[in-house]
Amino acid sequence: EERKDFFAGEMRSTRFKALPSYGSYFQLYSYEGISDKGEYDFALQVIKEARVAAIPVSSFYKSGEEHKVLRFCFSKGKDLLQEAAERLKKL
Repeated sequence: EERKDFFAGEMRSTRFKALPSYGSYFQLYSYEGISDKGEYDFALQVIKEARVAAIPVSSFYKSGEEHKVLRFCFSKGKDLLQEAAERLKKL
């Protein structure tokens, strides 16, 4: 819970919008105000430009339905989480 709250706090300084996420080591964030790209393409952009791993939520839907939402893992150390948020600010 501590790392989840820490990462959420760090992500407030980015343009990503937090979405409710419960019971896992992942948090969901909307990038609707950042890009018009599809989830897969934007996840690749995040990986290439920010060097932060992101999972397109659409990959979990059989239909491939997209909502401009990415999934980020917060089960890392605070230093790495802080660095990731700093990189994501630049997008």
